[in-house]
Amino acid sequence: MKHRILHSHNVRARLPEYAARLGVDAAALEAGYDWGLQHNLFFESQGRGPDDTVVHICVMDVRRSILDPMARLLFVTLFDELPGRKLPHYGKNWATLVDRLRRMWEQVYNILINKIPSHTVRLAWLRLGGARIGKGSTIWRNTEVLGIESLTIGDDTCIGWHCQIDARSGLVIGHHVTVASHVLIVAGGHDLEAPEFWSVSAPVRIDDWAWITSRAMILPGAHIGEGAVVSANTTVGKKVEPYAIVAGQGGKTVGHRARGLNYKVGGKGLFTLLH
Repeated sequence: MKHRILHSHNVRARLPEYAARLGVDAAALEAGYDWGLQHNLFFESQGRGPDDTVVHICVMDVRRSILDPMARLLFVTLFDELPGRKLPHYGKNWATLVDRLRRMWEQVYNILINKIPSHTVRLAWLRLGGARIGKGSTIWRNTEVLGIESLTIGDDTCIGWHCQIDARSGLVIGHHVTVASHVLIVAGGHDLEAPEFWSVSAPVRIDDWAWITSRAMILPGAHIGEGAVVSANTTVGKKVEPYAIVAGQGGKTVGHRARGLNYKVGGKGLFTLLH
């Protein structure tokens, strides 16, 4: 099984730090890391530069099936650092039942609750499902949310109509962010080189004051910097520098936004009462 999620870069170089934190021998921990690479717990791939190694880990909680003690210790440590939804090792167990109940809660929201013209009702449902949503923030009607328990939104942020917000790999949206209608935020895809079509996912982060305009698509692993603008119909799956304006396929920088932003988004107010 090679379903995997992005953890970070250059984990091997940081193994001595992990060893010191965990109180174990660094060489033994590195041996556990190598064992995990051989047994599909950890996955390395070449990054953008010669010294950049991208590290994914197994997206499912398989700790009970890991035979090597050091590999198990490292897997649990890295797995617990993931910001998004933790997939259980599916079977007849409590973790699977909890996950199924959460998915039912999510489906009820996406089928029924997200159509109710009340910010209070919709936000209450999301918060009860585990979402962390700040003061004055809202999600307008007919927007689907996946991975409710992995969604974090700051204060005074608004997500418009008819979006699909996929937070299953961890989605953090800052303060005063505007997400226009018909935006897609995607948590993962699939390995096109694998006959098994393994899932590959990554967290997404959108920083304060960013503006995601209509019909933009934010791909797994994207980091939209403070005050940045993603123009209409733009697809972005990378880091966008603060206050940059990006447009077109791949999100090329076409300009920069003014700094010192101080406006209020106000997506939840008198004039948007039924939104």
